Amino acid sequence: MSTPLGRLSELARTDRARQFSSIAHFLTPEALTQAFASLRRDASAGVDGVTYQEYAVDAPERIVRLHDRLKSKRYRVQPLRRVYIPKEDGRQRPISIPCLEDKIVQKAAATLLNAIYEVDFLDCSFGFRPGRSPHAALDRVGQVICHGQVAYVLEVDIVGYFDAIVRSQLMELIEKRVTDGSILRLLRKWIHVGIIDEGRLLHLETGTGQGQVISPLLANIYLHYVLDEWFEDQVKPRLRGAAHEIRYADDLLLCFQYREDAERVLRVLPKRLGKYGLQLHPDKTRLLPFGRSAWQAARVAGTTKPGTVDFLGLTHLCATSRRGYFTIHVRTMRKRYRRALRAVSAWCQQHRHDSVAAQWAMLNAQLRGHYQYYGRPTNYRRLWQFYRAVRRLWRRWLSRRTRGAPMPWDRYAQLLGRHPLLRPRITHPWAGSRSLA
Repeated sequence: MSTPLGRLSELARTDRARQFSSIAHFLTPEALTQAFASLRRDASAGVDGVTYQEYAVDAPERIVRLHDRLKSKRYRVQPLRRVYIPKEDGRQRPISIPCLEDKIVQKAAATLLNAIYEVDFLDCSFGFRPGRSPHAALDRVGQVICHGQVAYVLEVDIVGYFDAIVRSQLMELIEKRVTDGSILRLLRKWIHVGIIDEGRLLHLETGTGQGQVISPLLANIYLHYVLDEWFEDQVKPRLRGAAHEIRYADDLLLCFQYREDAERVLRVLPKRLGKYGLQLHPDKTRLLPFGRSAWQAARVAGTTKPGTVDFLGLTHLCATSRRGYFTIHVRTMRKRYRRALRAVSAWCQQHRHDSVAAQWAMLNAQLRGHYQYYGRPTNYRRLWQFYRAVRRLWRRWLSRRTRGAPMPWDRYAQLLGRHPLLRPRITHPWAGSRSLA
């Protein structure tokens, strides 16, 4: 499948105005098989209750029948299963889970469409793209602020982005590149499908159903046209100084050299987003001085340090390097730190009667995952705080296995000697200072 898709990408690259009217034939049984193999084995089942392991028993035959239904236009999308995930502010985030066969077709379609849209997407976009990651976006933040002409940062927060996308406008934007009727019918089925929520069938008017395999790509396409191209082609040429955008899905920062440029963009941005059904969060969207000039001004005045910028779970601070130069340090965001500790405490409480060896293995898995994401240079102190807090939590819940006195520290130290918790480590190297041209 890679060679035909490579040719498709080349056509998209050589003609940026080309519309693709015949690409559904790329959804072959082989493409569906590859899509099935790439899905998560432990993902939740949809409304039909079919799991990955159950489907895998006779997957080749099922995929052939699925392809026949696609080819003969007998494929039907099943409703999504709605679940809720707690958020830091106490609210709940709705997640919509499709059935396994819908996941397979969506994954194959996303791979196909990525061959076209990866050519169009700009370098400022990092979310849910092949070969890109949150840490690539975080590296870009450091490069832009440390080596670019940045004095002001605009933190942008879009209210309920995935649920606010206007479906008719999304399809109009997609049709700028894709006019294949079969692909467009599939996309319309997926974004208009109903949702089973506590036994009720709901039909929403907006949104793409966060949790569907196809949703991240559709969300990227929407913001590519609504924000990225607009900022690059229409906004930046009209500004007095340098400007940069760093976006991971709907999390984004806009960086400016001059305050008047930032204020101009802040005035017009709500109008631009409102045209496409999107709204800025009034409390979480803010403009602040940040960067080398703000750091120098604070040093000259002898005042407190400049404000901080939160992005992708990390708080960015203006700091002084060991040689006395300006640099950016990061810390785990407080609410992410607290959320991680609450999750560890809840797990320890629920599993406090499991064997010590089983608890030890799971806690080390949680620590390893925490270090893999937050183990960035300059965040070592916060990692140690997390490690020590987890160590205390484990002792607390081990002490509650009985109604006796708390476990003495010397006895706990002996237990840690036999079952040591994973110590903090930096998992991401310093980012290189690549050109910002």
